[in-house]
Amino acid sequence: MAVNFIPEGYHSVTPYMVVGNVDELVDFLAAAFGAEEKERVPNQDGKTGHAEVLIGDSYVMMGRAQDDFPPQPCMLYIYLPDTDAAYAQALEAGAKSVQEPQDMFYGDRNAIVTDPTGNTWCIATHQETLSPEELAKRAGENMR
Repeated sequence: MAVNFIPEGYHSVTPYMVVGNVDELVDFLAAAFGAEEKERVPNQDGKTGHAEVLIGDSYVMMGRAQDDFPPQPCMLYIYLPDTDAAYAQALEAGAKSVQEPQDMFYGDRNAIVTDPTGNTWCIATHQETLSPEELAKRAGENMR
């Protein structure tokens, strides 16, 4: 039987986060965004070296930082049904606020938080789809 070059359920691009404490990030993602844990793989020392979670329809992989791969904080944009509720839930789970929820000119409602391992999450709910012309107009107005 032929094997697909992309594992079942994955997409062509999958974020891979390098953090100091994989378990802390997995637990945060479950509490903040309802992530479903799919895999935790221990290293020889018994600590989690690799993990995978599913958030909505997207897998996120993460690995524990090592000498050759130090922690690499990143920013991820996550679409959820209710920005305000997800923002509050993320704060309850231990995130720090960067930006409170607000409607953005490009049609999304956004909030921004930083997780306990140093990564930034832009929480979004898409509210309206804009034509390229309307987006350009609003962007110009927003720059004033």
